[in-house]
Amino acid sequence: MFENHHQRRLARILGLSVAASALLATPALSATYAAGDDVEEIIVSGRAQTLYRVSETSVVRGAADPLDIPQSVTVLNAALIADQGARDMTDLYRNIAGISTFSYSGVTFRGFRQDQVFYDNLRGNPFIAFSVPKLFNIERVEVLKGPAGMLYGPGEPGGLINYVTKVPTEELAASASLTGGNYDRYGAAGDVSGALNKSETILGRVGAFYESMKPFRNNTKDTSLILDGGLTFKLGESARLITQVSHYDQDMQAARLRGVPVDDNGDFLADRGWNTNEASDFLDLKATVLQSRLLGEVSDGWSYELAVRYFDANERQQYHEARGLVDTDDDGVVDASRRELRDQERNTMGLTIAASSVINKPLFGLDNTILVGGDYYREDSDFWGRTVPNVEIPLLSLNNPVYGQSGASFYDLDSYTLRSTESRLTRTGIYLQDQLSLTDNLILIAGVRYDDFKDEDLLGDSGFSDGDWALRGGVIYKPVDGLSFYASWSESFEPQSISSQSELAGGPFSPMTGSQIEGGVKFDLFNGRLQGGAAIYQIKRQNMLQVDPNGDESDGVADFSTIGEVTSEGFEVELVADLTDAWVLTANYGYNDARITRTVPGGTFTNAVGDRFANAPKHQAGLWTRYEVASINTTFAAGMEYVGERVSIEGQPVNPYTIFDASIIYKFSEELDVMLRADNIFDKKYAASGFIARTGHFPGEPRTVFVELRWKL
Repeated sequence: MFENHHQRRLARILGLSVAASALLATPALSATYAAGDDVEEIIVSGRAQTLYRVSETSVVRGAADPLDIPQSVTVLNAALIADQGARDMTDLYRNIAGISTFSYSGVTFRGFRQDQVFYDNLRGNPFIAFSVPKLFNIERVEVLKGPAGMLYGPGEPGGLINYVTKVPTEELAASASLTGGNYDRYGAAGDVSGALNKSETILGRVGAFYESMKPFRNNTKDTSLILDGGLTFKLGESARLITQVSHYDQDMQAARLRGVPVDDNGDFLADRGWNTNEASDFLDLKATVLQSRLLGEVSDGWSYELAVRYFDANERQQYHEARGLVDTDDDGVVDASRRELRDQERNTMGLTIAASSVINKPLFGLDNTILVGGDYYREDSDFWGRTVPNVEIPLLSLNNPVYGQSGASFYDLDSYTLRSTESRLTRTGIYLQDQLSLTDNLILIAGVRYDDFKDEDLLGDSGFSDGDWALRGGVIYKPVDGLSFYASWSESFEPQSISSQSELAGGPFSPMTGSQIEGGVKFDLFNGRLQGGAAIYQIKRQNMLQVDPNGDESDGVADFSTIGEVTSEGFEVELVADLTDAWVLTANYGYNDARITRTVPGGTFTNAVGDRFANAPKHQAGLWTRYEVASINTTFAAGMEYVGERVSIEGQPVNPYTIFDASIIYKFSEELDVMLRADNIFDKKYAASGFIARTGHFPGEPRTVFVELRWKL
């Protein structure tokens, strides 16, 4: 029904994308860029004791030593991702202090629910709504903790995840893998990269990933296909124009998942495989991403990056939503669930255009680095949906579910009311940061950013626009090489929902704001054998909307006011240690206390109960250790994840859990190995997170095992 509008919008955005790409290429003919932008030179690896170590990160917009960043940063490289057999980001949370699962791709990040991610420092996530980002074409994952408004614009205060994508290599490289496991899991992947001409001025990469699995939830089946490729053009002496295209196709049967109902002790009322969805239900995502980045250097010590990223994503789904628990035999125990059938489609297209420059020039004889830049982001989203009410659908038993009595084919869907929305958001920001070394040991950092934003309801012919500032400052003291102490202040802001800006409800409203004070220590000692850090922080999230008890309701609409505040305080420690040349250990621990600190009587926040925030554990820990026995060409690895007690959105307890996993890798040769991987070895039955009472808690995966044969040139 939106076809004509959708096509016109696609043409406009593609036109902008092509124009931006042309602008990127224009200055490249005379630009130069420092050699060594290949990933291999950023991630130090190749022997056991430096396997997981990283010496640089780009998450602060420009390559930087983590010791020179006055905020907590976690970087997970390709070696760790491979050793843990990670397929999507949910497989990696255990390695990051301060992050735990909320739902789907959403996380609890230093106490706050959020799902903000970037790719190569660019906004534009193709995994919209209820899909989870895959890792096949990801080289490493960078996590910046705390507000990042000065660097990235509007966003949540807990932090952000930046995916660094794979790019063509100068040297010939190739890899392939075959995977098979329980739950009917099988798959294959491969890629090849290298120079495409004799002068090695054009580099290319192409890759493909396919995997199918029938997970433990009733009726489910997941298949994923990723096609990914790119070209790098060497322009001038050493400038780089990096172009990439990625296509994602996820077909998931009965996989628009909710949880399993629990009792007031947090124990499941049904088997953990219970599912409200029928086998005919589905969630299908198809997305395409185009990206270009021009990296160059105007002169010695003056580099720049120009980038454009465009994505087009469509998510089509039909699923049965739980609508409430029922006691069918009046024995005082609920034993069935009401359900409604939802038929929905989402279309989202986004375009980012960004430019930044790093200038390393002395100031008054002192080492000085200036970061300056700006970015533009536009996102157009369409949604339509219709619902078959629960009164027309048979109940589903908790203990003995009988499927096949409902589904889209049972109903005349066109006879149900169609709901639709069309929205557009636009974000434009400019920023400036200066990093000044007062001495060899003392560094000061100060930055400022201004963002203009506009949100539009295209069907309702309404909109709201505003702007806000975000600051960032820090001090770093390095008494000796490999050791730094730091303190910092950082800010963020989030525009209120367009649906909340109605004048009848008291709007328009100022954005929510976030501010953090953080202090800590980072270390890279004993020639890299001991790397990590510890941090203590306080985050305040303010201007959260609540019903105003003194508001005017004479118009029939409750008035809101920005009278809410939540304070999150915590402590984190992360460690990578080379115990011997063959033995590596990583460990992390996070403590967090997120509480409501400003409210009104009777006021409530989404995802909060009483004075506790939903799915925010006070204690969380992770451990991973790897030991290589060279004499038998075998590596043994094992890990642990602990998440403490939490509460769901409606206050039901989410019980603590500890799970264990392991990998065994046998090396046939330098090019060929095989990995046996097991997750949740002891088949622990647990809830990964909580939600609301009628949908229950999200169950964690039972024991899964797979074997992967891997070849790498």
